[in-house]
Amino acid sequence: MRNRTASRLGFLALALAAASTAQADEKFVYMTNWYAQAEHGGFYQALATGLYKKAGLDVTIKMGGPQVNAVQIAAAGQADCVMGSSDLQMMQVRAGGVPITTVAAFFQKDPQVLIAHEDVTRLDQLKGKTLLIGQAANLSFWPWLKAKYGYTDSQVRPYTFNIQPFVADRNAAQQGYLTSEPFAIEKAGVKANVLMFSDQGYPAYATTVSCMDKTLKDRSKAVAAFLKASAEGWKSYLADPAPANALIRKDNPNMSEEQLAYGVAKLKEMGMVTGGDAATTGIGTITDARSKASYDFLVAAKLLDPAKLDLGKTYSTAFIKDAKVLP
Repeated sequence: MRNRTASRLGFLALALAAASTAQADEKFVYMTNWYAQAEHGGFYQALATGLYKKAGLDVTIKMGGPQVNAVQIAAAGQADCVMGSSDLQMMQVRAGGVPITTVAAFFQKDPQVLIAHEDVTRLDQLKGKTLLIGQAANLSFWPWLKAKYGYTDSQVRPYTFNIQPFVADRNAAQQGYLTSEPFAIEKAGVKANVLMFSDQGYPAYATTVSCMDKTLKDRSKAVAAFLKASAEGWKSYLADPAPANALIRKDNPNMSEEQLAYGVAKLKEMGMVTGGDAATTGIGTITDARSKASYDFLVAAKLLDPAKLDLGKTYSTAFIKDAKVLP
């Protein structure tokens, strides 16, 4: 009888321990802005190597795509935080009436570029040339380029996410993402120069973590834990991307190992994650000065009405400041 009672008590203790462990792993959903790729590597690394679990989180990474509105999904309660392509984008979303706040930026530079043929080495040399630009650029980098370099709308032809028009026209340049289109152009055997806006003063952060205000209020500890583990994931990914890349290819089988290797190399070469303020204050950092620069650009370009939105409501440094994961 004593053995049976002891056995039952032991079983109960194990069950309670299991329940406690299960309770500790709080569910958390993060939605990316596109199909899985190297630009999302740190988040997948934190998942693959158990960093989220160590932080007490049961994280699901939902993959975005061209027909997916991540903000709508977060507003509907189906994601806790989402990846903004830039802080500019999320400021405009906030100005549109959505109560969403940016709490971290894992790319200290925006990866947006213009790709030119080899005879062009500077952005100011593209004035008067054909520029293949997508319509969405009108809400981000195109007004900046026009103001800084004197480009005109008459130069623009539609960008169709196809490199062939650029390849066929030596007088053309096209938009792209540092880790994507340049790889395709290089594979096509075309010599080209990649001109980054951020190196010339374009203020935007990229690969943000942006969360609904309700999430920040109700789940502040989970958000802070997610950010710290994600920062650790990015540091780990840049050192050894293999664990994350396996998960990325599982979510996105079209992503090749060669493309992933190219993406990681560019992220490291250009200091996308570890450069700027992140070098001294930690991966994922956002600062008041940079956020103000983004806000001021949007206001100057008439892409945001300051009478409708205060800068202080667009971002918060409170959730990332204590992570301090140095490169």
